[in-house]
Amino acid sequence: MEARRSMALRSCPIMMGGGRRLARLASALVLGLGLAAPAMAATEFAAWLDGLRSEARARGVSDRTLDEALAGVEPIPRVIELDQRQPEGRMSFVEYKGKVISEARISQGRRLLAEHGPMLRQVEARYGVPAEIIVALWGIESSYGEFKGRFPVVASLATLAHDGRRADFFRGELLSALQILEAGDIEPDAMFGSWAGAMGQSQFMPSTYLGYAVDGNGDGRRDIWGTHADIFASMANYLSKMGWNPEYIWGREVKAGSGVASAGLDEERPLATWQARGVRKLDGSALPAVAIDASLLKMDDGSGPSYLVYDNFRVLMRWNRSTYFATSVGLLADAIRA
Repeated sequence: MEARRSMALRSCPIMMGGGRRLARLASALVLGLGLAAPAMAATEFAAWLDGLRSEARARGVSDRTLDEALAGVEPIPRVIELDQRQPEGRMSFVEYKGKVISEARISQGRRLLAEHGPMLRQVEARYGVPAEIIVALWGIESSYGEFKGRFPVVASLATLAHDGRRADFFRGELLSALQILEAGDIEPDAMFGSWAGAMGQSQFMPSTYLGYAVDGNGDGRRDIWGTHADIFASMANYLSKMGWNPEYIWGREVKAGSGVASAGLDEERPLATWQARGVRKLDGSALPAVAIDASLLKMDDGSGPSYLVYDNFRVLMRWNRSTYFATSVGLLADAIRA
């Protein structure tokens, strides 16, 4: 019985040469499917781009601009990876502040404030935004222009619009980027930014650029990548349009004991009310006798520093909806001015 079974197995084409041929065929089939998947994905992405072209044309983008901007554009896997990556742990405000407000950044900010002083004062006079606030934003957003991003903006936005978590948002930003190219403010091969499409030394998203970037030096272009006059004026214009009030500061660090309750930005009270609750300036003196409302931020669940912040702080929050960011911009500006 065993002998007959062995002979039958040896004569079976699956186990003999036919089996090897079938195995090779199966491997080829698997490999073929693996190669076909990227091809199908590329075809689908190309069809998606064709649909985008139609929408861009409706916004006034020419075929010439579309051909130049979309030539060779492919999804960038690294962009999807960065979009999906979740932050590890929770950084405290004290840790965050230590990273973004270094002595080196303060010193460089003071030097650049002096170097570009006349230009910055003109911008301040026109838009009502303090020069040190502009320099602080510049420093935190792009390290004073040293980091403008290394991702091609069109390809990054196409990746996120096609296969991202917020596809509709990034599709709108991609269309805005194509409109910028149509206007001729920058060439497609020079339009680089962050993985999420934030551009230039001010790190404007394309829609923000369209709405708020200005030609600061009168050369007919809005260059937030390399022209300081345009960079400073565009940043100031945005803050001004968002409601910056030149009569007030952004806020101040204060002393607020553990017995002083706070609901953060959801609670606004007159300074006199905070004074009555025991909040004082950092040196222990009384709060200013000014009729202005403020919110009390007690960082790191009360274990970190406390700040009274005014409406200008909310303007900074419209730039970046992070209390850490807005507070750090204010603190860096104070340090640069000092």
